[in-house]
Amino acid sequence: MADELIPTRPKVLARKAAGGLTVPAIIGNAGDDATRAFIEFFTANIRNPNTRAAYARAVRSFLAWCEERGVRLENVDPVVVAAYIEGHPGSRPTVKQHLAAIRMLFDYMVRHQVLRTNPAAAVRGPKYVTNRGKTPVLTAAQARELLDSIDISTVVGLRDRAIIGVMVYSFARVGAVVGINVEDYYQSGKRW
Repeated sequence: MADELIPTRPKVLARKAAGGLTVPAIIGNAGDDATRAFIEFFTANIRNPNTRAAYARAVRSFLAWCEERGVRLENVDPVVVAAYIEGHPGSRPTVKQHLAAIRMLFDYMVRHQVLRTNPAAAVRGPKYVTNRGKTPVLTAAQARELLDSIDISTVVGLRDRAIIGVMVYSFARVGAVVGINVEDYYQSGKRW
């Protein structure tokens, strides 16, 4: 649909940045400020390694799509972003994540004065609402049975029971519970 509005041009080779991060050609061709902002976005702006990896895949996919059509960074506009989102083959949650990654990158580039406006800001993603999670929830009886099944006569058993207990009763993620320290548990008013 909007693909016919986007001219085609041969790709330019990508550049390697410090730390082994490959800078896509569309970013490298936009100059040193764009390259610096791109690297900073992924190295200094996104702290969670899983989010960083997912956003990197999403942004690389979008930028490769732009390169295939000969779109320069300064020519990316809402029509280009919308065309990419409309033609994305992934599921709705994947498309929404890709759009979020693209928006965040362009927001960062606007804040660092690489771009004047965020071309992805006006683009709407697909609707996706979920009322139920995919992860099954333990009943109270199942949680009690699980905790009681752990041998607490050893330090390892006590540790495992504490970790699983925190996850069961707080719904915290594994990564958060594993990284918790004693000082992270404190009183706030009448609550702990």
